[in-house]
Amino acid sequence: MSTTWHDLLPEADFPAEGKLAARVAGWHVLVLRADDGSFRAVNDRCTHQAAQLSGGRVRRGAVMCPLHGARFEVLTGKCLGAAYPDLRTFAVRVEGGRIAVEVPDAPPGPREMPVTS
Repeated sequence: MSTTWHDLLPEADFPAEGKLAARVAGWHVLVLRADDGSFRAVNDRCTHQAAQLSGGRVRRGAVMCPLHGARFEVLTGKCLGAAYPDLRTFAVRVEGGRIAVEVPDAPPGPREMPVTS
């Protein structure tokens, strides 16, 4: 599957709360600042009930689903403490002070799309 890098924003403009939700080439992407200061990106869709994770809290290296509390590790997208599938992750890079994310060129399918309000 082919992928493309997409510029998001200057690193200096990244929200202090440690997360940024963005729509990138049709994908709902949640960019997170990990505890080590690096940036990670995941599909902004809980694998349990398809809620947008961007509405949840980021604590102790995990993002929590605001709907049912499922927790996912920021570094890997791995589900913590439950049997839900792991999150799809996307590559992130910082070059020239700008954050970019790499997403598939193919649009997301229904199982990749969050339920939005």
